Amino acid sequence: MAEKKSKLAEIKTKPTSVSVEDFINKQDEQKRKDSFVLLEMMKKITGEEPVLWGSSIIGFGYKRYKSPASGREVDWFKIGFAPRKANLTVYIISTAGHEDALKKLGKHKTGGGCLYINKLEDVEMKVLKGIIEKSLDRNK
Repeated sequence: MAEKKSKLAEIKTKPTSVSVEDFINKQDEQKRKDSFVLLEMMKKITGEEPVLWGSSIIGFGYKRYKSPASGREVDWFKIGFAPRKANLTVYIISTAGHEDALKKLGKHKTGGGCLYINKLEDVEMKVLKGIIEKSLDRNK
């Protein structure tokens, strides 16, 4: 079978120059508090400065991902999070391989390579940190 050609997909969500801190400061009190905790944790883990992608996603690092099925490529961050109205969305790209840790994490949901957490006090922070570290290692 012939190898699929690579195609860089143009996506709507792109890095911006908007201040991450200003964005976080516009959130409600609980989301603001939790966002600054995640921000500091991800800065330490990645060694990268945060970038606001689109209007609401805080990403760390940069990587070009390629779909093995379609050959389609997309530029995206390695890990990130978004303070949403309903929850904190933590982008770890894939939940595969985290099954044991997820059982110990606490109250959360998963889907589409994301963790959905209502508030950080609902989860075990050491477990969350381990999941983020392992996800980053996979996304290097």
